[in-house]
Amino acid sequence: MDSITLRSYRTSDAAAVSRLFRKIYGDHYAQPHVYLPRLISQNHADGRWHSLVAVSDNRVAGHSTLILDKESSIAELALSVVDPQIRGQNVATELGRHLLIHAQALGYQGVTIKQMTHHPYTQKMAAGLGFHNTGLLPDHAPSPFGDAVTESLVLGYAPVDGYQRPLPALTWPDECREFMQQLCDVFGTRLNVSPWIGAPAQLEQRWGRFDGVFKEVDDSLLKELQQLPDHWLISIRLRLAQGFDKAWHRLSTIGFVFSGLAPDDRGAGWLALFHRGFQPKSLSLHCPQMQRLHDDMQRQIAPPACHRRSGSRP
Repeated sequence: MDSITLRSYRTSDAAAVSRLFRKIYGDHYAQPHVYLPRLISQNHADGRWHSLVAVSDNRVAGHSTLILDKESSIAELALSVVDPQIRGQNVATELGRHLLIHAQALGYQGVTIKQMTHHPYTQKMAAGLGFHNTGLLPDHAPSPFGDAVTESLVLGYAPVDGYQRPLPALTWPDECREFMQQLCDVFGTRLNVSPWIGAPAQLEQRWGRFDGVFKEVDDSLLKELQQLPDHWLISIRLRLAQGFDKAWHRLSTIGFVFSGLAPDDRGAGWLALFHRGFQPKSLSLHCPQMQRLHDDMQRQIAPPACHRRSGSRP
């Protein structure tokens, strides 16, 4: 068996990296930049990607990237791919381990990872790298395997050594108190809430999903959200601050389901995740806490038993 060497990405690797993604995922990978070697190199030259590759038999057989944002203290570990011929040797894990060290050297305070639920491999890798799972992203992206069903993702976060990201000490709704307390046990708590950075309201569309980021939910915004088309898949990230328990219940009354937390990539705080319009789906997740969260979300969107019975009558 040939030895495997990990090294930094070189501009001359671009075509080989692109071929590797196409070999594994065909034409279905959600990040289109991997299909144009020119854009792979451009992302590195512009400082948006910081990658390592695995080399076996003088060819690129593995790849992983830190996606960087100069306006954020958080990087994302992503674009991990390994040739089937060298799988089973923890190549993706070792690439990730080295990149976490690089993230600290680059001055980032934490790293996120989005884990596939189509298979358990990225979930197991994230656990081995020390990521703590904080939330679910239902129907988040097109399937990288060409399936008609969209890919739901598990969101994980790993603080870089020396940096903490405690949750604000708040009153948690009864329905999510156990979940929130588990995250408080992992990350700690603080009395004050981190300052908000950026616009108080944002809404973007990607892959047929509408992503909103909001500083707060008041009566006016609640009414506007309720009037959005019923068929839209809407994902909300809401600042975790005083009044969260009230916002939780108000959003739940108009069909939004709580799905955990995400670190605020523009500040030092946290964002609560809410979703509306995702499809019922059965998942077997590696993390028991995420499995319970997923099952609870599915129960909330399931029609009442009486409706299911009446709907099944001839």
